[in-house]
Amino acid sequence: MYLLGYDLGSSSVKASLVNAETGRTVATAFCPKQEAPIKSLQPGWAEQSPADWWTRVKAATAELTASLGPSRPEIKAIGISYQMHGLVLLDQANKLLRDAIIWCDSRGVPYGEKAFREVGQERCLASLLNSPGNFTASKLAWVMEHEQDTFARIARVLLPGEWLNWRLTGEFTTTPEGLSEQMLWDFKRNQPAQFMLDWFGFRREWWPDIHQVFGEHGHLTGEAALELGLTPGIPVTYVAGDQPNNALSLAVLDPGEVASTGGTSGVVYGIIGAPQHDPQSRVNCFAHVNHSTASPRIGVMACINGCGILNSWMRRNVAPEMSYAQMNDAASQVPAGSDGVSILPWGNGAERVLQNRDDACSVHGLSFTRHDRRHLLRAAQEGIAFAFMYGMEVMGTLGMDIHTIHAGRANLFLSPVFRQTLSDVSGATIVLHDTDGASGAARGAGIGAGLYTSPREAFNTLATLAQIHPGPDAYKVKDAYARWKNLI
Repeated sequence: MYLLGYDLGSSSVKASLVNAETGRTVATAFCPKQEAPIKSLQPGWAEQSPADWWTRVKAATAELTASLGPSRPEIKAIGISYQMHGLVLLDQANKLLRDAIIWCDSRGVPYGEKAFREVGQERCLASLLNSPGNFTASKLAWVMEHEQDTFARIARVLLPGEWLNWRLTGEFTTTPEGLSEQMLWDFKRNQPAQFMLDWFGFRREWWPDIHQVFGEHGHLTGEAALELGLTPGIPVTYVAGDQPNNALSLAVLDPGEVASTGGTSGVVYGIIGAPQHDPQSRVNCFAHVNHSTASPRIGVMACINGCGILNSWMRRNVAPEMSYAQMNDAASQVPAGSDGVSILPWGNGAERVLQNRDDACSVHGLSFTRHDRRHLLRAAQEGIAFAFMYGMEVMGTLGMDIHTIHAGRANLFLSPVFRQTLSDVSGATIVLHDTDGASGAARGAGIGAGLYTSPREAFNTLATLAQIHPGPDAYKVKDAYARWKNLI
């Protein structure tokens, strides 16, 4: 008996098959093998085609099932994790109206800022827990002004994972978590934020009916099953944004627990037990996957857009002949602090932690006679870790005292330099687990299907791979962080 999880990211679609009884991931696949392209028709824009997402879902599923041999696995449920804050628009015939505007697109910023001013800061922060910022509703406001023909034909507004669920099941659903990441969930009233819909001029019927994150979102249609090589009728029982899902995959569910990930963007995501907000809106607060009115669970997220994308830029432009492992080895040959080189890792859209400033990446302290590319490779990873720390300091103003950070052994957390720097600068222990977003989504599907008595039971078998503690060079790292912070 198996559970299938999809993780629809901006760099790839991943699929994992998990044994529901043992919790072991028995197969995994992803597509494409190189980082998926992002269309940037103008500076600050970022779009992808949902049709390409579906092609990748099919390819990853085919690779996954082929690895298991000729027998078709008995899949009891499907879970979906997806890149957050995207905007997918369908017409009355459920045809795509345009490419999806994705999370790192910055064009919604002025619309969110205007809403924050005119709706009122106090009301937005008290009800939404955030400023409207650059989230989905603000992206839709851009479409309303600049693509009036498209706007006039809208019948459905969906997040990327909600679109994938429709493609699998033919059903449209949303969740409180999904609405909260769009800035359309009213935490004071525990219902969609009608005051925001009214202010923007959006129609409530464009958004699907509300389901719980863990629960039935539809069943695999015959058409989708044929395309995927699966059995029709499998229920989709879990749909969640990638960062709440990453926290779930690391069993981060209750107040005080913290998860982190270092993919294209980087995130530190902690749980608090009551709706709160940052008065300057530098961190994001969303409904967590297990949030309820009776037991509030709010995910506080410090997001760094310029994270893994900086590391991949370094590989393409500074060390094109190196693998990531070789880059990590080269970075380790330079002492902590990168001999005075500092890199601010911005440059991938508006940064929430900088109050939506869209700053460029910058290099400081570089000497042409003393430094080489090894210093740049290390300074890039240190700069990303320092940006994480900067976000964690903001999270601390909401009462979070971070002693342990849980992460999957993937992406930037494969780098000894990055994870040791993060431990040194924060003073926290980094706990690495054998999991990923697709496996977490699969276990989430098991929870939603009622195969586990609680979310905790679903993660009883979660394996710990390593623990990283602050080391003897922590004082050097903290000095480098102070130098880096003065540059912002």
